[in-house]
Amino acid sequence: MGNTKNNFEKRKYIIGAIAVLIVLVYSLQLFKLQILSPEYRKYADSNAFFSKTLYPSRGSIYDREGNLIVYNQPTYDVMMVVREMIEFDTLDFCNTLNIDVPTFLQLDADMRDRRKNPGYSSYTPQIFKTQLDIEEYGLLQEKLYKFPGVYIQNRTVRQYKYPNMGLILGYVAEVDKNKMAADPYYVRGDYVGKSGIELSHEEDLRGEKGVEVLLRDAHGRIQGKYKDGEMDKEPISGRDLTLSIDIELQAYGEYLMQNKIGSIIMIEPKTGEILSMVAAPTYDPSLLTGKDFSSNYLKLEQDPYKPLINRAVAGTYPPGSTFKPSQGLVFLQEGIITPETRYSCFGGYPPLGGRPKCHPHASSVSLQPSLATSCNSFFCYGLNAMISNRTKYASNLEAFEVWKDYMVDMGFGYKLGVDLPSEKRGFIPNSKYYSNVFKTDKWNGHNIISIAIGQGEVSSTPLQLANFSALIANRGYYYKPHVVKERKGAPLDTLYTIRRDSRVDRAHFELTVEGMADAVTNGTCRRINMEPHLTVCGKTGTAQNPHGADHSLFIGFAPKDDPKVAIAVIVENGGFGATNAVPIARLMLQKYLFGEILEQDKFLEQTLADRVILPFIYKQNMDRELAASKLEGDN
Repeated sequence: MGNTKNNFEKRKYIIGAIAVLIVLVYSLQLFKLQILSPEYRKYADSNAFFSKTLYPSRGSIYDREGNLIVYNQPTYDVMMVVREMIEFDTLDFCNTLNIDVPTFLQLDADMRDRRKNPGYSSYTPQIFKTQLDIEEYGLLQEKLYKFPGVYIQNRTVRQYKYPNMGLILGYVAEVDKNKMAADPYYVRGDYVGKSGIELSHEEDLRGEKGVEVLLRDAHGRIQGKYKDGEMDKEPISGRDLTLSIDIELQAYGEYLMQNKIGSIIMIEPKTGEILSMVAAPTYDPSLLTGKDFSSNYLKLEQDPYKPLINRAVAGTYPPGSTFKPSQGLVFLQEGIITPETRYSCFGGYPPLGGRPKCHPHASSVSLQPSLATSCNSFFCYGLNAMISNRTKYASNLEAFEVWKDYMVDMGFGYKLGVDLPSEKRGFIPNSKYYSNVFKTDKWNGHNIISIAIGQGEVSSTPLQLANFSALIANRGYYYKPHVVKERKGAPLDTLYTIRRDSRVDRAHFELTVEGMADAVTNGTCRRINMEPHLTVCGKTGTAQNPHGADHSLFIGFAPKDDPKVAIAVIVENGGFGATNAVPIARLMLQKYLFGEILEQDKFLEQTLADRVILPFIYKQNMDRELAASKLEGDN
């Protein structure tokens, strides 16, 4: 009897414990659903409220003269709340949007796919179709009452006033899942800068989203604003940008570089502001907007000469003889030579049997005439004298590290930090590099002599050459090149206002300037001589190219005594520097400093614009397309 009573008591406690446990489990589950679960909260909120995202206008972009370059145009997206899509007439909906049923099904599947749309929820508005035009918007708006769960979202898309600057401006496109994962600002269907200024200044341009909280009734119908808009948040438009680019100068440079590959960069030496940055080939920025974005992007991507690559900052080339002024400056500063030091030439560098070769000129020469005549031998002698100097340096390795550090201080070998993406660093070797190449530390100046004349292992970007030209124009310092001149309501980054010195005395730059002035009046740059209108300083370059004809290069600045502009020109496969780079620079300087082309150069202008300098296979393709276009026109 006693045992039975004890068993009953135990059973009572066990049953009570089970009941308490069940209550706790249900309570925890309810707490999780109602308090912790975002999905449940979305569902609950969606029954009572509709939160409509208000998208800000992306910031506009202007050129240095205040000309509007990039602005916005309204567009419309179709949004769906899947839970509300009852009694949905799919065929009528497709006819309204002018799409077929398979397209509808694919768009619907993409919207519900959490891999493509990580933020998908059946309770909240989701992107179904983007960028309706005004006619499609009007048709859908009229029938919207027939499609429960469908809403229209207002947005803007980029529009361009000029067909230029595609590589500088960049483009915007739909955000990818990696960007959404990295930045909670973005959701599926948002647009983000993908290249150029649109990418590098995305946070300036995008603005801040707003929200409009609307109240629903028991049937899900919108009744108006919740609490008279007390919970609403207005969007904040993106920041407008003013570029340092002169759009007319930019357009003129692109005109001269049509059917050519290369770059033109012009910089204001006193500020580092980039006045023009032409990279050829380029593209019309309006191609990468709207419904034709994908097809146009594919065509550009498949073009064998890669118009989506900004060669001005991402192209790397042997600098050729445009590198020689940097060598003279180092040799002077290190006391390897004096302004009176003379070296012989006789058509080539004598210690190595006349190689590298040199074109005929008087011998022997000092630094100033060697710059004017572009003497290879002079700079080869100078480099070898520096590397082999054991009075000043303990070893060849130490001497070369000193040389390398000067090159870096002059803006070579590392990214300059321009406010554009995809900048390359070029290449300036160090002593360890050569020790690895030669498998010994015992190499000497003769083993690496070609770098003295801008060949061999050294390479630079067009931007670095233009910056080097600005450094000489300033007699020893530069400011980081940049394309954004002003950010509305915010200061310019201080990185672009800090003066950067080369550690070379001003007196040595003055001698270099005289040599570059002589190159224009009596040397290799005579085709750019515009006296008495303008005193120009310059240096030509002809860079060897293992893949075809040599590249044509020029760097310079003007006026000589109060420089307003520095310039670098590279024309791939353009031959001697004086053949193509120099006359292009001549016209660009006139356009910027005079506002027009001298009457005597009108024929030169037309000749250069019409000149085709492209590898043969590319020219063949172009000729075929022109022939096809003509045939279509004849028909």
